[in-house]
Amino acid sequence: MKDPEKDKPLYEGEASFAPYPLTVSSPPIKTEDKRLIKATAYESMQQHANQQILLLRKQAELILEQVRKIEERVEISRRIYEADLRFTPEVGQQYHLYRKNGKDVITMIAPDEWGKKMPYDEYIASMILLADKSWEITNKNNDAQL
Repeated sequence: MKDPEKDKPLYEGEASFAPYPLTVSSPPIKTEDKRLIKATAYESMQQHANQQILLLRKQAELILEQVRKIEERVEISRRIYEADLRFTPEVGQQYHLYRKNGKDVITMIAPDEWGKKMPYDEYIASMILLADKSWEITNKNNDAQL
């Protein structure tokens, strides 16, 4: 007597979706190592994430450096605006900061234009007035504290 269970095919459906070869001439079906796939994918993802994190860190450092420079320019501008200024400065022109009797003074005359005797105690810096009304230092006396 024939056993109906034995005659029943092991796989029913389209041959192209079978989990194993159905005939001798079928191409071999290799099982994938899921752990290897996951490990490779995780390693690739980790490397890509690290590259993005490094790029963002560099951008953050650049932004922080720009913030530091702006803060420094604001502080310098504050000090310059607190100095004795007897004229209206023009944007793009160079001016010079001196100290006399403990007070800061701004003039249009450069240190090398004074001749034999400079009327101030100390030359501090030369600067240009920018369009945003802040000041950019172009030359600084390293001995003077700005």
